[in-house]
Amino acid sequence: MRRRVMSMLAGMTLAASTLLGTGPAAAATPPPEFGNDWHDPVTAAPPVPKPHTKSCEVTVAEAQFKDFTPYKGDYAAPDKCGKGRWGKVVLRLDGKVKGRQYDRLGYLRIGGVEVLRTSTPEPSVDGITWSVEKDVTRYSETLSHDQKVEMLIGNVVNETYTGIIDVKATLTFYQQRKAGVGAHETPDRIIPLGDSPTLTTPRNSERIVAEVYATGSGGGCEEYWYLTVPDAAPYSCKADQGPYREVQVKVDGELAGIAAPFPTVWTGGWSNPFLWYVIPGPRAFDIKPIEYDLTPFAGVLNDGRPHQVEVSVVGVPEAQTGWSTPVNVLVWQDEKSHHVTGGLTRHKEGGLDNESTYKPGSGSEAHRLDTEGGHRLSVSGYVNTSHGRVATTVTRALANTSVHRWTEGESMDALKATWTDRESVTTGRSTARTDRTYTMDGTTTLGTGDRLRTRISLGDRAESVTTRDDRRVNWSVLDDRYDGDATYTADVPREERHAVGTSRERHRLVGDQGCYDRTLATVQGTLTEDHRRC
Repeated sequence: MRRRVMSMLAGMTLAASTLLGTGPAAAATPPPEFGNDWHDPVTAAPPVPKPHTKSCEVTVAEAQFKDFTPYKGDYAAPDKCGKGRWGKVVLRLDGKVKGRQYDRLGYLRIGGVEVLRTSTPEPSVDGITWSVEKDVTRYSETLSHDQKVEMLIGNVVNETYTGIIDVKATLTFYQQRKAGVGAHETPDRIIPLGDSPTLTTPRNSERIVAEVYATGSGGGCEEYWYLTVPDAAPYSCKADQGPYREVQVKVDGELAGIAAPFPTVWTGGWSNPFLWYVIPGPRAFDIKPIEYDLTPFAGVLNDGRPHQVEVSVVGVPEAQTGWSTPVNVLVWQDEKSHHVTGGLTRHKEGGLDNESTYKPGSGSEAHRLDTEGGHRLSVSGYVNTSHGRVATTVTRALANTSVHRWTEGESMDALKATWTDRESVTTGRSTARTDRTYTMDGTTTLGTGDRLRTRISLGDRAESVTTRDDRRVNWSVLDDRYDGDATYTADVPREERHAVGTSRERHRLVGDQGCYDRTLATVQGTLTEDHRRC
C-alpha cells in the first residue's frame, strides 16, 4: 500500500491552540458522497481564554505562499495595553486556499523565536478558510521589542497543484487586570538557538527550559516514522532500527532530556485525505513543542561561557533527513543575584530498549513486526539563589509498543501502537507530574475496483498533578480522541473518486479550572454534530 500510495502522492511536502471553523451550522443533511466543497476545517478543542481587559491588535505577517520563499517583515511592539507586561497575548492565523493542493508545513518566527509551527488543510475546488489561535504569552519578552519576522509555508503551485495559500497572522495583546499579576510565570529571556547549537545563558538564571518543535515530515518515510521497518522486512519504508523514535537533548555531550515525539498525522495522512478535510487529527494544526526542564544544569550553564545544546532523534537512519527540531530556550532570572551558582548532583540513565521482531507472512497471511522500546533518565541539580538553595530533580520514563501488519504489495497495511511519556519535576517542596499517552489504531485496505478504505483512531491524553508538601494543589486531565472511516476510488480523477467518509472528535479537559467537553462529527464533509457537555 505504501509504495502505491506514495507514488499517487508524489511531490507531497508537509508543511498550529485552537482551530476555529466558519462554515454552515451543524446538523445539516449530508450528500450521498463528497462533492466539490465541504465544511471549513474545525476542531473540538477549546478556544483560548481571554481576559475582559483593554486589548491592542498588531498584524505580524500577511502573505501568499506559492513556493519556498519566506515572507520577511518587521514587527513593532505595541506601546499601549501595558507594553511588555501583558495579561495575555493571543496569536491568530487566518488562512484560505482553493483548488488542488497538498498539506504544507509552516512556521512563524519573531526575532528568531519560533512562536508557531503549523500545517495546512487540503482545499476543496470551491475553497476553504480556517483560523488557528494560540496562547503565546510565554513569548512576551521577545514581543516587547521591535523584531524581524520570518514566515514560511513551503508550497508548490503549477498547472496541477493550483492552490495558493493566503494567510494573515495577528497578535492581540490584553492588558493585565492588576500590575505584576502573573509576571513571574513568563520567562525573562527567550533564546532561539537557530542554526547553531551554542547557548550562553545569563549568569543569574535560576530556571531553564528548552522547547523543541520536533516534527517528522517532508514527504519521505520519516513522515510515517511509526510505520518504518528494519531492512530484513519487505516494506516500502525502511529504518535499520525499526519505528522507535525518541527526541533527545544533550548539554555539552551529556544526555539532559528525553521525550516521545507525538505521532502527528497530517491532513493527507494514511493515504486518505477524505478523513481529514473537516476535522484534522490531534495537533495537526497546533504542533506543540516538547518541553525539557534543564534547571539541573543551570549551575553548569551559568558560567558565562558558550555551551553546546544539541537535539537528535533516536532511530532515524544515518544521513537521512525528514526531521525538523528548532529550539527555543526559556530562562527565568534571579533579579537579586548577579551570578547564580550551582551544580549537577546526580545523573542516572537507564538502558535504551529498542527491539523489533519480524515474522514473515505468506499468501494471505500478513507480515508482522512487533516493536517494544523505552528509556529512562533522572537528573538532579541545585542553584544557589537570593532566596536560598533550590534543588531540582527531573525524571522521565518513555515506553512504546506497536504491532504493524501488512500483506504482499501492501494492499492491507495496519498499525496498533501506544506511546507513554511519564515526567516528574520536583523543585524544592513542589512536584509536577505529567503522564502522557498517545495511541494510534489504523488499517488501510485496497480492495475490489481499487476502492481504498482507511479506518483509524487517534488518541492524545495527558494527566497532570502538582503537589506541595504531598498535598495536591492542581490537577487536570486532557483527553482528545479522533475516529475516522473513509473510502474512495484510487488512481482516478477527483470527480470519479466517489468518496464517502465519517469523522468524529471528542475533546475533554477537566480539572481545577473547570470542565470542557465537546464532540464534533461529519458525514461526507458535512458537519452533522456539534455537541457540548459540562
